[in-house]
Amino acid sequence: MTKAELVDKIARDACITKKAAEGALASITAGVRDSLKKGKKVTLVGFGTFSVAKRAARNGRNPQTGDIIKIKATKIPRFKAGKALKDAVR
Repeated sequence: MTKAELVDKIARDACITKKAAEGALASITAGVRDSLKKGKKVTLVGFGTFSVAKRAARNGRNPQTGDIIKIKATKIPRFKAGKALKDAVR
C-alpha cells in the first residue's frame, strides 16, 4: 500500500476529504518522528511500538577493496509489532 492509497482509505473510512486525511497522516508521522528524535518511544496499543535503538561502533569491509573501515555508532528506529497485529497477519 502506498501513501496515496493509505490517504484514500483514511478519507473513505473517516468520511473526510483527502486533504484532511493527508494532513492527519502527516501529523501522525511527524509526531512519531519527533518523539523518536527526543529518544522517547511511541506505543500504539494493538498495533505496535516504535523506539530508538543504539547500534555500537564496529569494523566493516569496503566491498570494492576489501580494506577494513570503521563504522561509527549510531541510533536507529525500531518497530515491534503488537500482539493484535501479529495475530491479524497470521
